[in-house]
Amino acid sequence: MQLRKVTAASAAVLALALTATACGSDKEDGGSGDGKKITIGIKIDQPGIGLKTPDGKYVGFDVDVATYVAKELGYKAEDIVFKETKSADRETAIERGDVKFIAASYSINDERLQKVDFAGPYLLAHQDILVRADDDSIKSPEDLNNKKLCSVTGSTSAKNVKDKLAPKAQLQTYGGYSECLTGLENKVIDALTTDDSILAGYASQQNFQGKFKLAGFKMTNENYGIGLKKGDADLKKKVNDALTKMVSDGSWDKAVEANFGPANYKNEPAPKIGNIVK
Repeated sequence: MQLRKVTAASAAVLALALTATACGSDKEDGGSGDGKKITIGIKIDQPGIGLKTPDGKYVGFDVDVATYVAKELGYKAEDIVFKETKSADRETAIERGDVKFIAASYSINDERLQKVDFAGPYLLAHQDILVRADDDSIKSPEDLNNKKLCSVTGSTSAKNVKDKLAPKAQLQTYGGYSECLTGLENKVIDALTTDDSILAGYASQQNFQGKFKLAGFKMTNENYGIGLKKGDADLKKKVNDALTKMVSDGSWDKAVEANFGPANYKNEPAPKIGNIVK
């Protein structure tokens, strides 16, 4: 009788263990692609780059890049969990393990390389400014002096302008580019600065067409990379291999045309993986 009690208890423990294993089957698998989930950080408020649509879909160039890379790592589309990562939270999200990698208009620079690693770059953008279509007062970056200049918290764009080009610019930082755009439309601010790819995406939205224009200053080179946990050389190689394949098989060009074509964005050719343009 005592033996049967012990056996029954052991069976119950085994059943609980199997249940726990099954419940954990949707966790990340580190890139082995065995059907588990992968969480990828993206932006959800940047048209053309990363946008969450009203019906819950994710679209944009970064989304296409992230999906292609995940597929090469062995994941199906339904295995991907997209997670919003704001500019100020990207390094923390990677370090904490909240995401496997980040594709979110994430420019590679020395400061960020102290905390995370990057695969890529996969896009060369340039910093520019967006102004109202009827504003002809800003003809050079220096004209931003004494103007109200907006960018988002955690982004380097506005700081670049203030430190190097227009030290008297009145810097305004908001939580997202959409807030900057609203301020620009309502004349609360005079200019929005970030990468030309992002600005082109906003300007091309149907409800904003004709209201804004790009200045075309090309103030900096912004090498978009995929952010990874520091020291994960194996994942970095796999992601770089995936990006190289995306360029070589024509998928990169198709993604550029699909996401930026409507805005007549004059993109740079696909960068060579590992080549950072200064």
